Amino acid sequence: MTLAKIWRTLGNIIILFVLLVTLQRSDYDSANPVEQVRAYTRWQEFDYASWIADALALKFSFGTLNFPNYIEEEQQRRLVNQHLALLQRLNEVRDQISTIYADPAIKDPEAASAAYQTEQAALTARINRQQPLVEAVIQHQISAIIGDLGLALGGQPLPPLLYHVTPLPMALIVSPRQVIQQVADISVMPDLPLAGITRLEDAVADGLDVSSIIVPVGGVGVYPTMVMRSANLNWLVETIAHEWIHNYLTLRPVGAFYYSAPEMRTINETTANIAGAEIGKAVIRRFYPEYAPAPSLPVPFEDQFPGKPLEETGSPVFDYRAEMHETRITADALLAEGKVEEAEAYMEARRQVFWDNGYRIRKLNQAYFAFYGSYADQPGGAAGIDPVGAAVRILRAQSLSLSDFLDRMAWVTSFESLQGLTEPN
Repeated sequence: MTLAKIWRTLGNIIILFVLLVTLQRSDYDSANPVEQVRAYTRWQEFDYASWIADALALKFSFGTLNFPNYIEEEQQRRLVNQHLALLQRLNEVRDQISTIYADPAIKDPEAASAAYQTEQAALTARINRQQPLVEAVIQHQISAIIGDLGLALGGQPLPPLLYHVTPLPMALIVSPRQVIQQVADISVMPDLPLAGITRLEDAVADGLDVSSIIVPVGGVGVYPTMVMRSANLNWLVETIAHEWIHNYLTLRPVGAFYYSAPEMRTINETTANIAGAEIGKAVIRRFYPEYAPAPSLPVPFEDQFPGKPLEETGSPVFDYRAEMHETRITADALLAEGKVEEAEAYMEARRQVFWDNGYRIRKLNQAYFAFYGSYADQPGGAAGIDPVGAAVRILRAQSLSLSDFLDRMAWVTSFESLQGLTEPN
């Protein structure tokens, strides 16, 4: 098969996959909680169809998809490292500009920050020029690891791994007040100011008598996948892999049933977290070992429990995951007793505790837990008492490899079917 035919076939696969992940029902159902929420959001929702079309055009118009095949692996690494250094410097420059404008002693912040503003513009232009090439290199590297792990077909991930760094939409999450359960997740524009965010949250909460929150996201599993710009390479490759896993699962029953029940959302997100982390760590080990975190020392048994006093200060350690886990369990218990207002007052009081300990949580409510509780690749935290995430973790521990785990997860269509896989024969 000629190279032209290969690319034509690849293009057809991509088009079919995009249609699969983007086609949605267009009929209106006034009883649908999502449609009820959309009455408040339609005018400020993110336009995925236009973004996908633009991103695909960008990928193919620059002709960068095959770029990594024409440069040595060491050159690929240098390009990515140079790009990360530019991003880090851009972050530093932006911090300097923000500091100047916040300093009351500086009477003319525009003049004082002029040199930084010029550098910021130059850095941004250079980063944007490099971005398509860097994306092509990282796509190539992650695809190689996907092949090594037995997740590719003929050496090619299906769907082909494509991602694009972009400003990400935010997610409006809605839960009933009486129980922690996500009933709506609507993407709104990324440039919505904080005043607009709180107005929209309040309008939805008051108008529908629900709990609502708008949260940032690190990636979105459309196609190509959307990923936030970051100078943290470990986070970046894990997030890209996480979102590709969603693409991978979409072609299988477990992904097709994502929206069928809250448990299926937790199953999908926990699976993507586990697999994304394993793929990301393998990418770092092979291509960027200098970024690998230092190996953890064994933790003494008596130090494994939260709340152990610090010898230096005598103050108790604030264990974020343990404290959040306690908050979720207590809130669930209050809601189960029908004490909705008491549960909401408790969550707000706990938010103040987190704030006082350095965790800048803007809002802590039912919708917050409905969103963050579905990422259950680690015990505790916002997931509360979670048999679903635990079952996914058990299945991974019982699987011989990541590919074996994903092959078994592919056919899960309910929590009951997952439990059947983890029970001894």
